[in-house]
Amino acid sequence: MTVTGIITALIVGLIVGALGRLVVPGRQSMSILVTMVVGVIAALLGTVLAHAIGISTDTPGVDWGELLVQVLLAAVGVALVAGLSGRGRRAL
Repeated sequence: MTVTGIITALIVGLIVGALGRLVVPGRQSMSILVTMVVGVIAALLGTVLAHAIGISTDTPGVDWGELLVQVLLAAVGVALVAGLSGRGRRAL
């Protein structure tokens, strides 16, 4: 993977993670770094899943179906991380 590919993955991960946080209702006590990690993982898994179910196409511009899958996975990831971190703080 090239430096440009890594930077692009980080930018896409940040955007997908931020969109995932916007979709989840309530306040999430997560750092921007955790949001970016969740977003990068969701972007990678979303791309694989979109290709596997056949909604990803090689068209110029934004692939809205693939982006939707990525954002939904990011929302699930944000909800899981926020829920796990919130539960751990209340127990202490």
